[in-house]
Amino acid sequence: MIVKTMKTFTGIVVLLYIFSFVVETQAQDTLRVMSFNILHGATVENDFNLDSLAGIIKSYDPHLVALQEVDFKTKRAKSYDLPTELGYRTQLAPLFARAMYYDGGEYGEGILSKFSFVTTEKLALPHLPDSEPRAAVIVKVETPNKNIVQFVGTHLDHQKNGKDREMQARALVEHFSNDSTPTLLLGDLNAQPNSETIAILKRVFTQSTVEGARKHTYPSKKPNIKIDYILFNQPNFWKVIDYQVLCENYASDHCIVMATLVFTP
Repeated sequence: MIVKTMKTFTGIVVLLYIFSFVVETQAQDTLRVMSFNILHGATVENDFNLDSLAGIIKSYDPHLVALQEVDFKTKRAKSYDLPTELGYRTQLAPLFARAMYYDGGEYGEGILSKFSFVTTEKLALPHLPDSEPRAAVIVKVETPNKNIVQFVGTHLDHQKNGKDREMQARALVEHFSNDSTPTLLLGDLNAQPNSETIAILKRVFTQSTVEGARKHTYPSKKPNIKIDYILFNQPNFWKVIDYQVLCENYASDHCIVMATLVFTP
């Protein structure tokens, strides 16, 4: 009787171990994320080709895309709603966050997603009185394995003087410093790796050290500086397995940055 009971107990332990391993393995998600400054749809040839932009995005098959320089019904964008148009063409869910009113419409950040949005938020970023308003668009999404991750897209101030960028970086750090949600921050940060802006962001966010992560991203024809980034908080959750700088120099003056990350809760 004792032997039989011990065998039963051992069998249960083995099954529980196998089950826990399967659950842990299934909980992992592999995510392809992209940051793309779309130059308000104009392309470097100024021919406003949304089909070309959408085709480029689709060709890389990302799960989540952070878009910068996004126009919403401006005159220069021919009154198009760029996030919706690109969402339709890529079959990804679109979202727009206004940073400012501009040219008869709006201008700001966009997100395209293969996943449903659980929550959406716009964070207005601080700026000096004579500077352009800036914003971050923030979403939480549910992954195929039922994990909740946060995806943030932003475009920091472009002026040579870094005061606005540093204010904006501090605002992002303050917003996310007590947020336990696994978070990816992507965008055109207009700041080089050794800048004060990036040092501020590194109080909360990490930059991958894999090959490709240090490559220059601007200008797309002959990149000589890095200003476009994919960052993440809580590095124990994330493993970057691929990082690419993709210089589609017809589509934009910025190179696309794209990474594949394994998320393990």
